[in-house]
This record gives sequence, structure tokens and C-alpha cells, in this order.
Amino acid sequence: MASDRQTAAPALAHALSAAAQGFPVIPLSPTKLPALRSPHRDTPGAPPCRGACGLPGHGIHDATCDPLAVRALFAAAPWATGYGIACGRPPHHLIGVDLDTEPAALYDLAARHHFTIPRTVTVLTPSGGRHLWLTGPPDAVVPNSASRLAPGIDIRGAGGYLVGPGSVTARGAYRLAPGTPHLPPAPCPPALLRLLAPPTRRHPAGRPTRAPAHGEGLIRFVLAAPEGQRNTRLFWAACRACENGLGDTLAGALITAAVRTGLPEPEARATIASAARLTHASRRT
Repeated sequence: MASDRQTAAPALAHALSAAAQGFPVIPLSPTKLPALRSPHRDTPGAPPCRGACGLPGHGIHDATCDPLAVRALFAAAPWATGYGIACGRPPHHLIGVDLDTEPAALYDLAARHHFTIPRTVTVLTPSGGRHLWLTGPPDAVVPNSASRLAPGIDIRGAGGYLVGPGSVTARGAYRLAPGTPHLPPAPCPPALLRLLAPPTRRHPAGRPTRAPAHGEGLIRFVLAAPEGQRNTRLFWAACRACENGLGDTLAGALITAAVRTGLPEPEARATIASAARLTHASRRT
């Protein structure tokens, strides 16, 4: 257990550093899987939940840039030895190009489709492969794929995650390639993006999309906040509500719940407004 704690401390430090740069993170176990188990694992047939219940353990849906929330996730998973970075999320809309070995297949793809591979953040994996970090436009939804573009090229997009540099897994450590630590993720070349992202589907005019109706868990999450975590929990819940299309619907109930825990109403309203601004601004980035 002591060795786990010694490994978890740098994992948390690396995760906090990534979060400070705008990369949403979650703790990972040595197997590279999310470290926190689903809170619904003992409830067969439970409806799909993406974190609206207010509990951690929803994999990539737990990913956050908030430092207090990151610390809380790692505190709940002291066995974590690494961290995952959510792809497709604002503000970077990260796209991961996962190469099994040397990038020969990617260079061949670039030559055939007439694009240049940009200099960008590159992470070396324990197996001898590498991850290239690219950014995409907010309106492009890049799906995950395995060897669809070419053998040995996997793509991490919306709903996927990359193992962050500094993580330690059962097979070894992930580290930044020389010459790339200070590079920002480069924009995905348009020709490559056309290969990765299907055409955007537009909803017919006059047909609104349905927002999820499960917000009770977020309210319970705020009500259960201990002293010292009231504002953090409210901010986290408000961000999840906005992301799920429930921002306006739940704002009043979340403020009421926060006030019941002892948070002053003006502070609660300011926190809700801050969460809404952050979420809306991230979607426009």
C-alpha cells in the first residue's frame, strides 16, 4: 500500500498540472482503466447514467479541470497510479492519434491524402508506441476507432481518453517525447480531420432535442456536501447540469440545496453563474 501511495502522489501532481492547462482528467488504475468503479454496478438494469446521479465512478464522464474536484477523485481512488485525459472535450477538443509503433503508417497516410503531420505534443508509451495530440474544431465529433484508417493507427476522440504523461501502469511509464513538452497541441490538419470526423448531422428545424430528466442526483450531491466542499460541489454539479442541458432547469434547485448546506445565497448564485459561463464559453472555444 505504501508503494501505491508513493506512485499516486506524482500521478495526482501530473493530473493537476494537466487540469490547469485545460485538460479534463480522471484517475486511472495500473491497468489503464478508470480507477473508480461505477456506483451502479450492483443495480442490474439501471438506466444509463453519465454522472447526473452526483456520484463519482462514471469513467470519462467524471473528467474535470477543477483542482478541488481532481483532488477529490484521487482521494476516492488512492490506488490510482495514473490519469486519463478526456478527448473531445472543451476547451481543446483533443484528438489522440495512437500509434502502435513508429509512425511510418501515419506518414504513408499523410502522403496519400496530402497533409503534413504537425509538430505537436507526443507521448511515448511503454510498449514502444506514441500518442500524438491534436486539437479539433468544436463542431467536429471525432469517434474512437481502431485500425480504421490504417493498421496500427487508433484514434481517441469523443468519449475516449488518453493516458497522460507521468502515468505509471503495469507495463511501465508514459513520458513526453524529447522536444515536445513545451509544444501546444497542434490543430488537426483539415485533410486528416475529414478522414476522422463524419459529416455533421443537423437536427430538423422545429424539432428540439430532449434533455435528460435525471437531475435529482446532482441536488443530493450538493445537499451532502460537508463543510469546506460546499462551493466545490455546487460548481461541479452546476457544470454537469449545464453539460446535460439542465442548467436553467436545475439552477433554482441547486441554489436552494446549497443554501440548505450553509452556503450564502449570493455566493451560490455567483457559483451557478460562473459554472454556466465556463460551460458556455468552453463550447464556443
